Amino acid sequence: MPLKIAIVGRPNVGKSTLFNRLAGKQLALVDDQPGVTRDRKEAPGRLADLPLILIDTAGFEDVTDDSLEARMRQQTEIAIREAELALFLIDARDGVTPMDERFADLLRRADLPIVLAANKAEGRQGDVGVAEAWGLGLGDPVGLSGAHGEGMGDLYGAIRTALGEEAFEAAFAEEDAAEGEGFDDEILDRMAEIDIDDPNLTEEELNAALEAAGIDDAAEAEAQLAAREEARKRPIKLAIVGRPNAGKSTLINQMLGEQRLLTGPEAGITRDSISVDWMYEGRKVKLVDTAGLRRKSRVQEKLERMSTGETVRSLKYADIIALVMDANEAFEKQDLQIADLAVREGRGLVFVISKWDTVDNHAQKMRELSEMAKVLLPNARGAPVVTLSGLTGKRVDRFMPAVAKVHQDWSARVKTGDLNRWLRYTIERHPPPSVHGKRIKPRYMAQMKARPPTFVLMASRAEHMPEQYKRFLTNGIREAFDMPGVPIRLFVRQSANPYGDKYKPQNQKKTSGRGKGKTRSINKRS
Repeated sequence: MPLKIAIVGRPNVGKSTLFNRLAGKQLALVDDQPGVTRDRKEAPGRLADLPLILIDTAGFEDVTDDSLEARMRQQTEIAIREAELALFLIDARDGVTPMDERFADLLRRADLPIVLAANKAEGRQGDVGVAEAWGLGLGDPVGLSGAHGEGMGDLYGAIRTALGEEAFEAAFAEEDAAEGEGFDDEILDRMAEIDIDDPNLTEEELNAALEAAGIDDAAEAEAQLAAREEARKRPIKLAIVGRPNAGKSTLINQMLGEQRLLTGPEAGITRDSISVDWMYEGRKVKLVDTAGLRRKSRVQEKLERMSTGETVRSLKYADIIALVMDANEAFEKQDLQIADLAVREGRGLVFVISKWDTVDNHAQKMRELSEMAKVLLPNARGAPVVTLSGLTGKRVDRFMPAVAKVHQDWSARVKTGDLNRWLRYTIERHPPPSVHGKRIKPRYMAQMKARPPTFVLMASRAEHMPEQYKRFLTNGIREAFDMPGVPIRLFVRQSANPYGDKYKPQNQKKTSGRGKGKTRSINKRS
């Protein structure tokens, strides 16, 4: 299994910079001001060939009251208990400070391997700090630079020495590789000869044509079953988003049954997007807590802009978005914009009304919220509305079943035969409108991928199909195949003209013209 390392130290010594270096991407927010990191953040990483699980922690503060800094210290102490090795950073340019000495004492009592590193040691400016680090009594200090990638080889050797050979080799266990999901282009080729709109094609002939094309046979059903089983092995990526102080972190803590994330009355405590691995009824779930999203006009500080960008990034890479809203301030403009972004990105959506314990008339409030969701967000029609209290835990057990149902629909595949029988039934009763006096003729439809469900409709004069009719078909698919609250993508493509090659002049040949790229045709007289 990968080695779990907690990167610890006082504020502003470069922990998040080194975290990003080892993770291979900009996952943690980095800024010159101290105290940017608050929650502990986990991510996979690698040092040369050594696989890692990295834990970025808040800067250590020597306080034990009820303040935010004290709660941040508690998160750091939890990270040390969970880690297999502590990577203790000091600032090589500042040298050893009294805070470093107190933190070194805490680490000695932690009973785990420790690697001492002096960060920001590039050039000669950090030589004095590296020398001072010997006085902490934690072994040979490693001079490195997280910003420039210097000293990584020495860090690798120090980790190997601190762990011992047996524990070091155990970190190289084989990791499971994730498999992606692509388009099934073969379906279009197999259906190219089937005209779903042919009035002379009977239902029996349609079934026979689908069977002959290998569309509705047992092989497709078996493939769909295998795809569902493969999907169950993947973790559900669930992002908890919303405005500041809506109760996102409190909800996650209630689900986990522990104080995993910092919470409190202060708005905007969460800055980074924090991923937490969890199991729900035997299914892996990756919970992502995000920073609160305020209106763009109110986001002024650089750090908040960075937090907002990280939240939007988490939203785009999630499977399901849980939009958490305060029961007394639900469906305001910013909530609607977040929901619209989730739908445009093709994510499944669940509305979560938090702080339900503060509502007096539950039945009336629920009717109001359901009507608001229906009127204000027609593009997310059918998305479930879950009411709960993250603080007391009331009705929290209804949240994950709603998420699981949306994820199932979001990953669904519709059998091609069923889809085309539905299409034929639909266009018989509501054919596409004529445009400029010419008829649009749908030929066949196929699902190209799931996550989200994506369909392609082959039709003549596809570019002229009205958007209203596309929405009509999309809503029909959602209703007919029971996929409420799931964004459905429908692409209309031009079908090939079966007579396109029939009337081309047979006796044409091209000769180069005088101008660049010009050609002309000469027809021989019979």
